[in-house]
Amino acid sequence: MEYDVIIAGGSYAGMSAGLQLARARRKVLVIDAGERRNRFAATSHGFLGQDGRAPDDIADDARTQLLAYPTVKWVSDTATHAARHEEGFIVETTHGQRYSARRLLLATGIIDELPAVQGLAERWGQSVFHCPYCHGYELDQGPIGSLATSPMSLHHALMLPDWGPTTFFTNGVFEPDPEQMASLEQRGVTVVAEHVERIEGEQANVVLASGGVIAIAGLFVLPRTRVASSLAQTLGCTFEDGPLGAFIQCDPMTRETSLSGVFACGDAAMPFGSVALAVGDGVRAGSGVHRSLIFQTHP
Repeated sequence: MEYDVIIAGGSYAGMSAGLQLARARRKVLVIDAGERRNRFAATSHGFLGQDGRAPDDIADDARTQLLAYPTVKWVSDTATHAARHEEGFIVETTHGQRYSARRLLLATGIIDELPAVQGLAERWGQSVFHCPYCHGYELDQGPIGSLATSPMSLHHALMLPDWGPTTFFTNGVFEPDPEQMASLEQRGVTVVAEHVERIEGEQANVVLASGGVIAIAGLFVLPRTRVASSLAQTLGCTFEDGPLGAFIQCDPMTRETSLSGVFACGDAAMPFGSVALAVGDGVRAGSGVHRSLIFQTHP
């Protein structure tokens, strides 16, 4: 085998896993095309020691540190196909390259599927967000909106008043029952059932079907998510249904998938995600892969 481990995806989780393996002096190949989930955001928050930094700067520093280890190689490409081969795996890329390794770690991330509301996608990561812990504080207690995408959005709406006065736009997607309405009232949430026509303005002003406009400092949305790569599916890994979309099922400690020798970490392997959670999950996965190289004989 050419490498001990191939890591498909070199964002925060993939690099964190790679660092553990590099420090164990294992031969690691990272294949990554630079499409991080948070590339739309100007700053990243809630990650201890990196709070308020640009995502590009955090990732660039991490990559520099990782590549300082002589056993790590980085390929700027996308892993498009993987298959078991002899004592490991063969991975192919968009540019037609083939690499082999004893273990495969999937850190491919996810894709956010936003609701089809005009003006929403253009503001994603700037004034439209999914995580209040990541972006709520910077709204400086200004008016906040929560746009319903499923019943799960109720949880979002109940959280958000800690960051500012909150309006819950149910948009025909979800109708709170009397008990839920009482909870929203107790939290001081204003409920607007009228259809949302579009989002406009410098921030994220909500234009209703009647023509009315509600000015807000930031809008929170829980998008549906899907794993960004088909590798896990084509390999036959088991998926688990989460509240926002399916994710790769893994052992909670080792992060090994249902397919022996294949591991996963980061947003693709969790029901919820953030930079800090991804980095921590990468540590678990990297050490899990390393232990499998020592103590197990598969694949």
